[in-house]
Amino acid sequence: MKIQRCCVLCCALFFLGLLSVSAAAQGKKINKYACSEPNPASQCNAGNTCGSTSTPCEIDVQRTAYSARATPNIPNAKGSPLFCVQMGTTVTWKSASKNTGFLVDFGPTSPFDPPDPIMGGSKKSVDVKAANPGCYRYAFQATDSTGTYGMSKASQAELIVVGGK
Repeated sequence: MKIQRCCVLCCALFFLGLLSVSAAAQGKKINKYACSEPNPASQCNAGNTCGSTSTPCEIDVQRTAYSARATPNIPNAKGSPLFCVQMGTTVTWKSASKNTGFLVDFGPTSPFDPPDPIMGGSKKSVDVKAANPGCYRYAFQATDSTGTYGMSKASQAELIVVGGK
């Protein structure tokens, strides 16, 4: 009987501990997106900044098995990371994958000039110039023109344009 009470008491204390840890974790607001942070540009550094005003930035858009990936020409960059560009940088959106088309949309406010959605593919790269500083979330999709079932895959990422006015 004593062992049962002790076991019940230990279980109750364990679950109470779990509840308090869970409540503490929910109390801390962790932003999933860089653009939700108070100063997104503070996240820019040499390791995630693509190009410069004298060197172009290239973004390779590819279709993967389950989504799409946009990878800047930054050493060791993984697909669709947060990356930064200096205002005035020419950004080239392209696809190194054969038979791939893409669409990149920044919504109503674009960091680029021209501000239109970016449409291109493996045979058509698109050059735009970073013209508006700020943090931008964008949606993009890549399509394999040789496929028929589920050929288009979409994803989202973030871009920070630093410098300017």
